[in-house]
Amino acid sequence: MSQVTLKSATELAKAIRDKRIGSAELLELYIERYELFNPGINAIVATDLETARKRAREADKATAKGENWGPLHGLPMTIKDTMQVAGMPCTWGSPELKSFVPRRNAATVQSLIEAGVVIFGKTNVPLFGLDFQSFNEVYGQTNNPWDLNRTPGGSSGGAAAALAAGLTGLEIGSDIGGSIRAPSHYCGVYGHKSTFGIISPLGQVPPLLREFTGDYTTANDLTVSGPLARSADDLDLVMRLIVKSPMFQRKAINIELPPPRKKTLKEYKMGVWLDDAAYPVDASVGDCLQQATDRLITAGVSVTDKHPDINFVDSDRVYRDLLNLATVMAIPPEDFERMKERAATSSPDDRSNYTIFARTVTSTHRYWQELNYQRTILRQKWADYFEDVDVLLCPVTRVPAFPHDHTEIGKRVLHINKRDIPCLDALLPWVGLATVAYLPATIAPVGLTEDKLPVGIQIIGPYLEDHTPIHVAKLMEAVIGGFTPPPAFS
Repeated sequence: MSQVTLKSATELAKAIRDKRIGSAELLELYIERYELFNPGINAIVATDLETARKRAREADKATAKGENWGPLHGLPMTIKDTMQVAGMPCTWGSPELKSFVPRRNAATVQSLIEAGVVIFGKTNVPLFGLDFQSFNEVYGQTNNPWDLNRTPGGSSGGAAAALAAGLTGLEIGSDIGGSIRAPSHYCGVYGHKSTFGIISPLGQVPPLLREFTGDYTTANDLTVSGPLARSADDLDLVMRLIVKSPMFQRKAINIELPPPRKKTLKEYKMGVWLDDAAYPVDASVGDCLQQATDRLITAGVSVTDKHPDINFVDSDRVYRDLLNLATVMAIPPEDFERMKERAATSSPDDRSNYTIFARTVTSTHRYWQELNYQRTILRQKWADYFEDVDVLLCPVTRVPAFPHDHTEIGKRVLHINKRDIPCLDALLPWVGLATVAYLPATIAPVGLTEDKLPVGIQIIGPYLEDHTPIHVAKLMEAVIGGFTPPPAFS
């Protein structure tokens, strides 16, 4: 089986430009791997191979004539099944949308097509993207290529699994609760959660009433898009292509992100926050993160244990309440009515997860404004922190990839240092640090646990300085190493 498919998108795009491989040839290699390996992991859940083959042949004809469609000319890739691709299913994992085929590309997808990609498939997600695993009634369960008994994460779980297994050249995801970052961590690939508001969300809202074909769109609080890939170079390249203002603002507003803060790894000053008494990480993850940090120190990197001047527990509370309010429209009307009743009739002493959730999602707009003000204070404290420190290194989640569990989220538990911890407490706090403050965060693979499960490190950067944490991830590769394919897929 060809190892070409496991190379980075940057390398593959260059190989196509240099005529060392054709787009159609590369596409067939991915289709071959898809047919061999996808039945075991179920990462790619829908395909349009004939359309892809036609476009790949056209890309090769253009190459022969000396034409170049863009930086990703002829590169085969897949798209997360919450993003619209014209002529392909976009189900959001919902049986209600099983037959929905959009007529228009999502803005991000359109940017990638204009850069030359060949889209041949869609990757699996949880129902409406609202789970830490990737399974649904339409397409079933996606498995982690490092251990089929474990999840690849969610909601971009199919994307991360397909990349790790070498089934696709590139992926694009979305993130509100770690949906890019956690799957990257669990599957050993790179991922980038962008600064809030710099990538158009057009074409990423489920059309429960009807398909919307205008240029306006609702910017859902906290939600962002970003790339998943097998190298930091790929993240950098894709971000330069997809960072654009919303369609309706482009006549006047152009977004140009600043370059990385420094040029070499030794020039960067890195904050290190690898554990916390409020949300301790499992030793299997913590040991791997510490080893990676030690290697950076040995390489001469300047590190500090200085943290932002925030209370982690308070930050997590603000984040979770804003997260619940941001996803409230996904709650069916009948369930929402039951939550209103629970919030109104429950005892003040009832602190169960369900009751807290019900109180939050049925609260007043005044409460949202209070949360938003508290978020503003958090954002300022992060800005103050980044005046002295360039990036912060911290965990992604408190655990590595965990076994499949399809029970109700509020009832799930995960094992951390031999203790049972509620699923939400295990998976949300560390990703929430960047999300609530609208900050960019890059995930880079840094090693394996003793059980041979991948561990990624979260590199949080300053607001609007996305290229800084991506650059740090790129420079770290020479010290720590980068993407390594799962043994069964190498």
